[in-house]
Amino acid sequence: MADTTTETSFRAAAYTARGTARDSVALPGELFDGTVNMPVMHQAVKAFLANQRQGNAATKIRKFVVGGNQKPWKQKGTGRARQGSTRAPHWVGGGTVFGPIPRSYAQYVPRQVRALARKSALNARARENAIFVIDRFEFDSPKTSRLKALVDRLGVGDQKVLILTDGSKPNVFLSGRNLATVHVMPYADVSTYHLLWSDVVLIESGAIGESMTPIAEKEAADAKHSAPSRATKAKAGTKSAKAAAPKAKAVAKKSAPRKAAKKSTSGARTKPRTSKKKGK
Repeated sequence: MADTTTETSFRAAAYTARGTARDSVALPGELFDGTVNMPVMHQAVKAFLANQRQGNAATKIRKFVVGGNQKPWKQKGTGRARQGSTRAPHWVGGGTVFGPIPRSYAQYVPRQVRALARKSALNARARENAIFVIDRFEFDSPKTSRLKALVDRLGVGDQKVLILTDGSKPNVFLSGRNLATVHVMPYADVSTYHLLWSDVVLIESGAIGESMTPIAEKEAADAKHSAPSRATKAKAGTKSAKAAAPKAKAVAKKSAPRKAAKKSTSGARTKPRTSKKKGK
């Protein structure tokens, strides 16, 4: 049954690309109006899965099986049942009756029905408070650890996460490709199957027409932690020098007697060695 209860005040929690919480965002009312049509979603998912099938299964009927061009024995006089070919269906190695042949499993769903099913899936996730809005995904290079840190910080690391970006962003896609429970795709390409597959949906703000400027304070704080200042480096250098000073003194004390002993042993040999020659 279709549930057409109208909900015009859907709001979603908003976060930065690093997981910092921001003010909640109102979802667009023309899309998130509370409509959840179960039969239409079932039809769209069934057609999506059917369209993934290749339909390559094939068997040979008796005319395509090699051999069996003559009778295995004569028609009369043997006492056995008459046979015309060893490739008949009831023979071992014979042809198959009513077997599968290559076919297309494609199902066509009208465009308006697909749009209604997609809208219903989004509303179903909005009712569960499973839609989060991310201000902007800006990845200079693929970084799986950064995307995993975002998912873990949101507390959905053990769930299936669907990330919808504003347009095609290869770096974000490559960052989530190695995560088993994370799927990244453009918002315009999402289908009902992908929305119902996921437990949580992360949508980039620009994809739903929401303009959110990224917050740079969190990135600056992370940069401080990642790159120590010159003052901290200087303090660390003085501490290491002070700690190494007593060790250097102890090593010098131990090495002093050894050097004195070497000098005494070397001074004992004053006369040079002379080689004795044998007389004639």
